[in-house]
Amino acid sequence: MSISGDTADSIVLEISNVAHGGVFVARHEGRVVFVPDTMPGETVRARITDDSKKSFWRAETLEVLTPAPERVPHIWSAASIDRAPDERAGGAEFGHIALPHQRELKRRVLVDALQRFGGIERDVEVEAAPGDDEANGLGYRSRVSLHVDEEGRVGPFAARSHRVVPVDDLPLATSAVQQAAPLGTPMPGLERVDVIAPSVGATRVVGTDPDGRRRAGEPLVERVGTREFHVAEEGFWQVHRHAADVLTRAVQDILVADEFDPQAFNLDLYGGVGLFAAALGDKFGRTTRITTVESETTATDWAAENLAEWVGAQAITDRVDRYLQRLVRSVGASERRRLQAATVVLDPPRSGAGKNVVAALVDLHPAQIVYVACDPVALARDLGSFRDAGYELDRLRAFDLFPHTHHLESVALLRPTNR
Repeated sequence: MSISGDTADSIVLEISNVAHGGVFVARHEGRVVFVPDTMPGETVRARITDDSKKSFWRAETLEVLTPAPERVPHIWSAASIDRAPDERAGGAEFGHIALPHQRELKRRVLVDALQRFGGIERDVEVEAAPGDDEANGLGYRSRVSLHVDEEGRVGPFAARSHRVVPVDDLPLATSAVQQAAPLGTPMPGLERVDVIAPSVGATRVVGTDPDGRRRAGEPLVERVGTREFHVAEEGFWQVHRHAADVLTRAVQDILVADEFDPQAFNLDLYGGVGLFAAALGDKFGRTTRITTVESETTATDWAAENLAEWVGAQAITDRVDRYLQRLVRSVGASERRRLQAATVVLDPPRSGAGKNVVAALVDLHPAQIVYVACDPVALARDLGSFRDAGYELDRLRAFDLFPHTHHLESVALLRPTNR
């Protein structure tokens, strides 16, 4: 296909790089332009959608003029370049890229973030979850949130919008979720529909009205290995059907076993229902002392039950920053020694732990910190703060737990520089 020049409502862009957030980088008259639905090495025709910033613009891809070798037919026709930009379903922004190359792009984003935001030079491989290569990264989501518009139509939002796009299929979802999803069925009076296929029990379809009200359902049961966890129906659990198992093993494997003290003041911060506290207990025995801290009351209640077999386990409802600051101010010499011998698992929200949490942890000086991250930039910033305060990145792994999207999960081990 021949390449013609700019027109009144479009420009031709050469895509040079990948950026964090599922968009790609081009330049136009010296200015950075962020563009979705493409990849490095392509030439596309695009339309500027936001020129309000001096430093960068945003655009939407209208046509691929020169495709990259890694371009494949989109795994979801509802999100394909063949659709008008405002009709493309969101949630599969890498679906037009061959799966191995998706992981390469995610690797680049993580490596670049570590260097730019953390001052850390480190390479890493983005590892696949079990079964994803064989399934081409499809059928892994055990949870899907769909939206409902004013006319009662159910579907995902269009990419980068809050407008519902009706769809015929959900290729990233497990077969149980796909079968239960009310696609094409009007759902008036609702704002959102969650379809949940737990690893134990029947699939559930739960509606939420515009006031945030939803039917109170029985807790879910999720199995990780031979262990079962109770989770509130509206509570957090990993989306990929194998993610909890992958991350449990990653946490167990990445820490330095010889430096783990079962009797230390071990911590599981942002602990949810106790997944990683249980990972430590299963690895080091029933006498392991572990305190899990979580701000969401229902999650903490279930954590207490899920960890009941460990004599030394306790679940505390509190904000992590406040909890750590109280420890810093109040612990005596004996507790401080136990904290200095501790292993800390840190699994913050997408925004990261932040400087206050990092500073408090450094003050407590644990023997090792396992950091589980879902955002590479937030991870890099926090790792940079830890490095500046005397903790170094010892080990790093990354996992592609969200195929066909830009998301990835990382697990890092931090240890004191002078140990």
